[in-house]
Amino acid sequence: MSILFTAKLSSKHQTSLTQRFPELSFIFCNTMDEAKRHLSTCEIVVSYGSDFTEDIINQASNLKWIMVLSAGLDQMPFEAIKRRDIVVTNSRGIHKVPMSEYAIFMLLQVYRNGKQLIEKETSSHWDEAVRIQEITGKTMLVVGAGAIGQEVARLAKAFRMKTIGVSRSGRSIEHFDENYTTNQLEDMLPEADFVVSVLPSTRETVAFYAFKHFELMPDHAVFLNMGRGNAVKGEDLLKAVRQGEIAHAILDVFEEEPLPKESPLWQEENITVTPHLSGKSRHYVTRALEIFENNLHTYMNGKMDLINKIDVTRGY
Repeated sequence: MSILFTAKLSSKHQTSLTQRFPELSFIFCNTMDEAKRHLSTCEIVVSYGSDFTEDIINQASNLKWIMVLSAGLDQMPFEAIKRRDIVVTNSRGIHKVPMSEYAIFMLLQVYRNGKQLIEKETSSHWDEAVRIQEITGKTMLVVGAGAIGQEVARLAKAFRMKTIGVSRSGRSIEHFDENYTTNQLEDMLPEADFVVSVLPSTRETVAFYAFKHFELMPDHAVFLNMGRGNAVKGEDLLKAVRQGEIAHAILDVFEEEPLPKESPLWQEENITVTPHLSGKSRHYVTRALEIFENNLHTYMNGKMDLINKIDVTRGY
């Protein structure tokens, strides 16, 4: 069985895989261009997903399974994959630790006025009048109650928050006090002190938030988006902040990345911008490969009940 990596992998991880699976043939490449000459013979491709096109799928005549070493699948050619009945799995869940820590850190940064404190320190200004607030006891609404959203809610419980989860199904999920469907979102927004969005990028979530959603939030609410940038239009969010519909927005993802230097989002006092790093961790690849190795054992045993199997008709 031939397994092709189009994702650059350290020598440490390469050695580990070849030692754990000595009976398999691994081909390690750094890019898809480098990997193209091996496509026709491989049964499994491990990739970050963005290097796949319909043409690549057509060249990989023996391909049975694609393992994506990320959670995002935005650029995958699912129609071509569906026609070939190729199985796709991803690394959903590996981001839950860094992204949940990011969410709590950023909410504290806003409520504890971190920006202003750093500015005062930089200017050697002792100012005891800096306004400090507590996040304890607040209500957090998490839109996208998957593995990441669930971990955000678990950490929020350490601050005795009320946690509300919103998902497509609205099913009951651990660490959430209440759960609702996406169709019920507007009913719940007036209750939220914090709205944390971890929505994936699908046809249904493009421009998911409109200006009306920010109007429904309390004027003291903080909106944090670390899911996908195209879930909200920048002009709607900017308008909501400038008109005082919400108190603050924390953005780690954007419609266009990198965020252009001329974007007004950079300059807005009540918007915090970070460069799509909420999911970064030195443990990223190790965690993704653990999922791959577990699935590989299953696959070698002739079974297809793989972890994080994607519904290719939905794209997630």
